[in-house]
Amino acid sequence: MADIICSIDKVSKIFPGVKALNEVSFDVLQGEIHALVGENGAGKSTLMNILSGEFPASSGTIVFCGAKVHFTIPRQAQHAGIAMIHQELSLSPALSIAENIFQGQLPKNSLGFVDYKKMFKDARRYMEEVGLHALNEETLIRNINVSQQQQVEIAKALVRNAKLLILDEPTSALTTTEAEKLMGIMRDLKSRGITMLYISHKLGEIMEISDRVTVLRDGCFIQTLNTKETNVTQLISLMVGRDYNKADMRSRFKTDYTNAEPVLEVANLTVNRKIKNVNFKLYRGEVLGLTGLVGAGRSEVLQAVFGADRHDSLEIKVNGKKCMVKNCTGAIRQGIGLVAEGRKQQGLFLKQSVAENMSLVNLWNMKNWLRLISPARENRIVGEYINKLQVKTPGADQIISNLSGGNQQKAIIARWLMNNPEILFLDEPTQGIDVGVKKDIYDIIDTLVSQGVSILFVSSDMQEILSLCDRIIVMYEGEITGELLHGEATQDKIMTLASNQ
Repeated sequence: MADIICSIDKVSKIFPGVKALNEVSFDVLQGEIHALVGENGAGKSTLMNILSGEFPASSGTIVFCGAKVHFTIPRQAQHAGIAMIHQELSLSPALSIAENIFQGQLPKNSLGFVDYKKMFKDARRYMEEVGLHALNEETLIRNINVSQQQQVEIAKALVRNAKLLILDEPTSALTTTEAEKLMGIMRDLKSRGITMLYISHKLGEIMEISDRVTVLRDGCFIQTLNTKETNVTQLISLMVGRDYNKADMRSRFKTDYTNAEPVLEVANLTVNRKIKNVNFKLYRGEVLGLTGLVGAGRSEVLQAVFGADRHDSLEIKVNGKKCMVKNCTGAIRQGIGLVAEGRKQQGLFLKQSVAENMSLVNLWNMKNWLRLISPARENRIVGEYINKLQVKTPGADQIISNLSGGNQQKAIIARWLMNNPEILFLDEPTQGIDVGVKKDIYDIIDTLVSQGVSILFVSSDMQEILSLCDRIIVMYEGEITGELLHGEATQDKIMTLASNQ
């Protein structure tokens, strides 16, 4: 049996009002890829933040490389040989790849100035180790895609001689091809003796890449298994605490559009060379999928129609009537809602409460006869939607940043449901969310459609697109390359259109 590189023994973490970890114990072996799975709120990120020095454990012991450690800041963990790549990357967009790789430890010459020649030369070596052969080390981070930024983060870890690399949802924003490339890099790192702790909600990837997998539930250790001796169904059952049987995301699909009523018509949408003359119709009570490779322009379409981004040209009809949507307020007045892709960047006020975040677009309905916000009315309506969507929170006054990602997403969806939208845009609504919350969101979509709500659905998850959508529009470099009905859509057909073959 391989040596133990990290031993976690009865580690607990208590936040005000919440016990996030409860005496968690397991070992990580030298040179393995060890997956960590569990529903949102299971304690995965809390444990990884303790290991990476973001905050200390409340109790328990961690032994790393044979020495007992107690980190209080990330730099201590980095010096010990632990590096963490967060789901939200921590790169500086205005700096070059080389400057990001050596951030915090730029090489100096004898005069104390940055030795750019050495930095670029050394950066080239680390870039080649992580598969960035084709890029110039002087390229700015903002000019490379998300997949390449992940590779830069890994190069940063290698510069710091990381012995244990923690990857938190590294493929959540990547296409299938990009994810496969990243996993190839992980296998190469493993062959060089680097140990990895890997967090992902994509259980197929877990089965493919990991050697062992540990399951957490409600802050407690449940079981560690050899990946070859388990399967996805067993893992989900351990995660949710009950037997799991996979069910179809939706059972009925729209097949006859003969007399279908378009609720939204978009014509001649062009956005600063990123979107080129996009035209489509969204029919009442359907889920219209919008997919393509990263950078195809899917999110840009939603943002422009919703009035969040400027456009060069756009014609919109809602229920057959031409309308002008100059900003987000105009879209809301037309009965449109948008759950944006960037939950923390675009969807939440992280320092505000659950109630304040949920009631944001429905404040007009919270007023009393004096036209002032009624706290009692707000709490009643918010409480109703907390129960309806099963948002796990100690109360409506809880700061929303303390909730798990899945429950934050439910709160955002509740925000729009309060406003009774006729049209709902969902941009990667299940990104970085566990299987339990995903199923809840699928149920919400199915219920909304049955009530006549029309949904424009963006996802990079091919299985979601194929299993949820009545029609699928595929984009490539800002243009629509094809449209498929649910019954005729296959992964091969979508990928052919997405790559414009």
